[in-house]
Amino acid sequence: MSRSNMTSRLGLTVLVLILSRLAVAFVPIGGGASSHISITGTALLQKVTETCRAVAEAAGHEFEPAGSSPGELVQACLGPRATGQVSGVKFHSALQEIYAQNGLVDRNFVNSAPHHFNSEAFLEGRSLITNGVTSIKANVRIGNFKAARETLGRILHTLQDFYSHSNWVELGYTDPYVALIRPDLPLENLADIDTATCSDCATGTCPNPILQNILKEKKLTSGYMGILSAGKPQGKCSHGGEADLTSAVVPRGGISKDERRSDNLAFHNAAVNAATVASLQLLEDIRLTTGNNDFLRLMAITRSSVVCFVIDNTGSMSDDIEAARKTVYKIIDSKKGTQDEPSEYILVTFNDPYFGPLFRTTDADKMKKEISKIKATGGDDPPEMCLSGLQLALTGSPPSSHIYVFTDATAKDIHLKNTIVALIRSTKSTVSFYITKNIGRRRRSVRAGSFNDYRELAQASGGQAIQVSKGQLPQATTVILDTSTSALVTVFHRAMDPGKTATFPFMLDESLQNVTIYITGTSITFTLTNPAGVTQSNTETTGALAFIQTVGNLRRILLNVDKQAGSWKISINSRHPYTVKVTGQSTITFIYDFVESFKGPHPGYAVLSGLPQAGHPATLILSIMGRKGPSSLTVENVGLVVSNTGAESNGTITDMGNGDALVTVDAVPAGEFVVILKGTDKVSSSAFQRQSTTLLSVSKVNIQAMVDKSLEPGEGFNLPFSVMTQGPGGRFTISARNDKNFSMSYPKSLSLTTGTYSNGTVTITPPSDTTSGTDVTLTLEAKSLNGVDSNYAVLRLSVVTKITDFVQPVCEVVSVSADDCPQDVSQCTFFKWELSANLTDGNGSGIAAISLRQGDGTLSYTSLSAASIQASYNASCCSQIVEFVAIDEVGNLGKCYHSIVRSAGHAALSSSALLWLCLLVSAWIVKS
Repeated sequence: MSRSNMTSRLGLTVLVLILSRLAVAFVPIGGGASSHISITGTALLQKVTETCRAVAEAAGHEFEPAGSSPGELVQACLGPRATGQVSGVKFHSALQEIYAQNGLVDRNFVNSAPHHFNSEAFLEGRSLITNGVTSIKANVRIGNFKAARETLGRILHTLQDFYSHSNWVELGYTDPYVALIRPDLPLENLADIDTATCSDCATGTCPNPILQNILKEKKLTSGYMGILSAGKPQGKCSHGGEADLTSAVVPRGGISKDERRSDNLAFHNAAVNAATVASLQLLEDIRLTTGNNDFLRLMAITRSSVVCFVIDNTGSMSDDIEAARKTVYKIIDSKKGTQDEPSEYILVTFNDPYFGPLFRTTDADKMKKEISKIKATGGDDPPEMCLSGLQLALTGSPPSSHIYVFTDATAKDIHLKNTIVALIRSTKSTVSFYITKNIGRRRRSVRAGSFNDYRELAQASGGQAIQVSKGQLPQATTVILDTSTSALVTVFHRAMDPGKTATFPFMLDESLQNVTIYITGTSITFTLTNPAGVTQSNTETTGALAFIQTVGNLRRILLNVDKQAGSWKISINSRHPYTVKVTGQSTITFIYDFVESFKGPHPGYAVLSGLPQAGHPATLILSIMGRKGPSSLTVENVGLVVSNTGAESNGTITDMGNGDALVTVDAVPAGEFVVILKGTDKVSSSAFQRQSTTLLSVSKVNIQAMVDKSLEPGEGFNLPFSVMTQGPGGRFTISARNDKNFSMSYPKSLSLTTGTYSNGTVTITPPSDTTSGTDVTLTLEAKSLNGVDSNYAVLRLSVVTKITDFVQPVCEVVSVSADDCPQDVSQCTFFKWELSANLTDGNGSGIAAISLRQGDGTLSYTSLSAASIQASYNASCCSQIVEFVAIDEVGNLGKCYHSIVRSAGHAALSSSALLWLCLLVSAWIVKS
């Protein structure tokens, strides 16, 4: 839609990029009052608010957000159970995932008419939407929320473009075209290829160039877009704009309502309104099918973090398994009913040659039962399939998860190391290893990894490689209790390899609670100093500043609750490699993405899948969150910090308002770096700093690939990709791996010429028995033969069984008994009414679920396996409206609605006449 620079009332922000001579630009993150992003954000926030209110009412508490920030919305949505600090960062990140995929449609599918409803590609565009909705519902059904969010972003873009690129609003329609999300309804009155649709507009800005006969006959058309060619059928409308070559061909001009101009203001506003309502309509369909709780999980509105365990279950691991089991039990028992109660539990086991499957549940008792089943048996011949299990965890866990790996063996599958690093960088997850090394076990293969590989992977993610004896392991797992909390932030993190004496300053602000410092390494001494100059050395277990616990190679320093805000420092001395990390709980935090600009009809920024390009400025988009929303913070510095030296490259900040910032770093560090943010918390007037944990670097290699549809079980899927290097050309090795071990074929190498893309194709074939809704994570890597330079792309693809059932369940009201309900509603307390109905799915896939959506009464029904299901509803006359929904096995949904609300004019009607009237006004709602 258009690219306005007005800030919307829901707190979404503008991010405008001027490229070439185009007046206004589209970007994937941020957005004005009538951009794709703001339309999407408006619809998402409204639907989330409706869902939160419904959940709160069902739970018997009020939904009253203290403000409009993500944290305040999540706090109110979670209700009284959300005690302690509640962070909105996961919800905010979920919104950004959707926005990013929405924006990518303008880059990845710039010349695809169906993705934009250009060139009268109505049937094809509708198929993209309906197939996408099917994929989303299948993903949500089995908990693949990230894949669902990515698809949702793409199809919302296509749906919204219909109202901007077609003549729907010129025809006088104000409501959305429901057939776009209903494959069982026909697309009617489409203009055929030989029908002229537009008059010539020499100025290019005519208010309404649609031909009068098209308007009179209500013929549906859309503008033709020519990026590479000026050809279009005779008499057809063009999209318009400088990037559209067809707009100079008679009939000239264009009918796009993307931009708000003086000549199209009314049509532009009508298109924005229709696109917003259509987005709400699509989201409501998904919400009704998935249910309120899963819809909120789709939006990442959950209590706290996900707890993910990856456990070696070979014979020597019995002590480790018992320690992990007790840790899980302690997390469940100590945090139940609090904000820190994990929102989901994930468990993966591995040995050799087996690993997985991944077990996930939101039920704490089920997690207890599952982890109690793990037995240490066999496999007393290291190494093991550790990285294969970790790969499952990284792809199956939500982004920014904390993953804990328990093992006493090296990795047999060390060939997956680069894939693991790519997944860590892509997901921004933190991986910590608990290593109980058994010296008596010998490595079986010289191709296996070493324990040093675990240390490097932990450092890459910002985690720790904790090496302890089996007897010390229960003490070391305290770190898991520390990090499985809500609102966890990293204040400072540094990895020193090789080790040396160094002093590390860091800033603590008043919002921080439970501040903990972790040091991993051997032969370490240190001194901690607070802002007042008070010190404590490593020899003082309980001192003036902190409690110090030493377990194996881990030092856990828990600061006293009366810690001072201000500048702290810790001086560390060791000749061996070590890491130091400072964490705490606070709602002051940030999320970030590296992005690259793109041109075209709607230029903007796209989130990078791999590493930033070497030799170029790096561009980041940040969203900053404070205790009272973004306005409660002042950002003073954003930079990139080299992990092992502390050298900092500061960026130029463009404040986009409402907590969003565009940051350009001209001098990108050559080594591995993290993002650091510094500013002032206005609530306490104290300085703060926050740091990302994932180590990044730059590359001269670039990989581009795009996903636009789902896979089908048993069918080969071709995924084109392109690789380019700005460095020396030559032969580059290509590797492709997926987390489901689906069969794949791809070129093992490509010959690259500097500055020119070379193309390849990955063909991936899911087995015919793959469950619909399964998502597969594909990691592509391109590496120079000398190994000096490489880059990666991580893509999610969904496997969805082809749907042939588009028939919605049907409801037939059999009877309504409401004679006893008094006309005076104030007298309703002692009276009841009843409704009975038959529900059927015809020759469809069968009704899978029936649920009450409105009404305080009781809904009951007979067996869902029956061809005809009898439903009965009983309620107090005080609850005068009922709505329930029926969902079939493939996600088709129907709504049944009835109201017994009567006006004074109906008071004299007989009971018989009233019954007939109720039956007449009862309706099976077949339109969403």
